[in-house]
Amino acid sequence: MDSARTPTSPSDAVRITAATGRALATEAVHAGRDDLAGQGLHAPPIDLSTTYPSYDSRGEAARIDAFAATGAEPDGPPVYGRLGNPTVARFETALAKLEGTESAVAFASGMAALSAVLLVRGSMGLRHVVAVRPLYGCSDHLLTAGLLGSEVTWTDPAGVADALRPDTGLVLVESPANPTLAEVDLRAVAHACGSVPLLVDNTFATPVLQRPAEHGVRLVLHSATKYLGGHGDVLAGVVACDEEFAGRLRQVRFATGGVLHPLAGYLLLRGLSTLPVRVRAASANAAELVARLAADPRVARVHYPRIGGAMVSFEVHGDPHEVIGRVRLITPAVSLGSVDTLIQHPASISHRIVDADDRRGAGVGDRLLRLSVGLEDVDDLWADLDRALGERAPGAIPLREALSGAE
Repeated sequence: MDSARTPTSPSDAVRITAATGRALATEAVHAGRDDLAGQGLHAPPIDLSTTYPSYDSRGEAARIDAFAATGAEPDGPPVYGRLGNPTVARFETALAKLEGTESAVAFASGMAALSAVLLVRGSMGLRHVVAVRPLYGCSDHLLTAGLLGSEVTWTDPAGVADALRPDTGLVLVESPANPTLAEVDLRAVAHACGSVPLLVDNTFATPVLQRPAEHGVRLVLHSATKYLGGHGDVLAGVVACDEEFAGRLRQVRFATGGVLHPLAGYLLLRGLSTLPVRVRAASANAAELVARLAADPRVARVHYPRIGGAMVSFEVHGDPHEVIGRVRLITPAVSLGSVDTLIQHPASISHRIVDADDRRGAGVGDRLLRLSVGLEDVDDLWADLDRALGERAPGAIPLREALSGAE
């Protein structure tokens, strides 16, 4: 985004209504909880059972057979914790409503969720993946290393259609991307994919700012560890999708055991209730910091997406490691999306696993810092950044292109 463009206001985004007709902010509070009052409950219960009694073994066998055939959630009481859990199911229901999809399937981490998608397509003989850089570093590595037997073709958004092959099982993009915040025209890419499923990593945007399914995207991935949980205390992943694909994902989850713990499901459902408020407040802080960083002569360039959000990346003229070492209020740590502000050096940490030439080619330079803006007072955050950036060079002026975003 250059200085002439204005990002979507988060306050506008959260007023967009969900498929149910209720506003997104309302859905965030009530989805997955609609049955509680009728049960005389206010807070969702946490079901920690690993197994469930059944005196009807024939009926139990029939329900297990039905799951094995389609991956559909079994009717009646739960069977076993690896097939599903009532607390986790509440989170899945809520997230699907927020993303506007039929279903959602939760996993133990974002990488477990991505792995399940690759395994589903690979089991059908469709092991070729078309992907657009940059992606989260571990996602990039999973594809490049072929750890699940996949083969990847890297391309830009305009080259997706030409990169498709008869054995292409998936197209993968991240928008805004980690860590450059590059944005992709999701509708155009979805059209280019034809019948091949497009998976969009929506971790940075969240359904508050962007609902990819509305643009023809079939699979929406979240590292739920980040904004969906929102407090840095839960590890999880989730794929929002149609019910047919969800059934296949449940079968893979059952077979591989990448299940989400019920307590994590509870924390994620609780996190969703404040998601619109947190994203709106953190985005306002981020927009203010973007303006200050862009005007600062110690900063070479700032990356911020058109849709707004709480993620900011910026390149410094000086040593980025010294900036990391001087913060005091801001936490120098990996991850993002928490209520507190985090900063990290992608080339050293989140994207270290990516080949250096590929990393730089995707815009992840050695002087790039990634900031996950939290809910602190923005003046306190700026005071910490100002100190961390070090002394201002006499007479220095910021670059004209300081405020830039990815096309």
